Amino acid sequence: MEICPKCGLPKEACVCETLAKTEQKVRIGLVKKRYGKFSTVIEGITDSSIDMHKMAKQLKEKLVCGGTVKEGKIELQGDHRKRVKELLIELGFPEETIE
Repeated sequence: MEICPKCGLPKEACVCETLAKTEQKVRIGLVKKRYGKFSTVIEGITDSSIDMHKMAKQLKEKLVCGGTVKEGKIELQGDHRKRVKELLIELGFPEETIE
């Protein structure tokens, strides 16, 4: 059984990611890309205990779009600003920390 080095709990019961989510100031923005296409950008997630690649995969599956993780930001193809906020709340981010 593995023990988390931060919180001292077993990996299955680790609360580090949950605590990290409450301390983040997440910003959702829209960027115009080449050829007039839009991209939704989620930034401000700086804690290393949050798996951004896993979170990006979950968002892409639920929004049925492409995307990537670049330079500490999640980029999703298309304008998904309203839906992304709802999904981030579902993933455990408090509503008041999302702009």
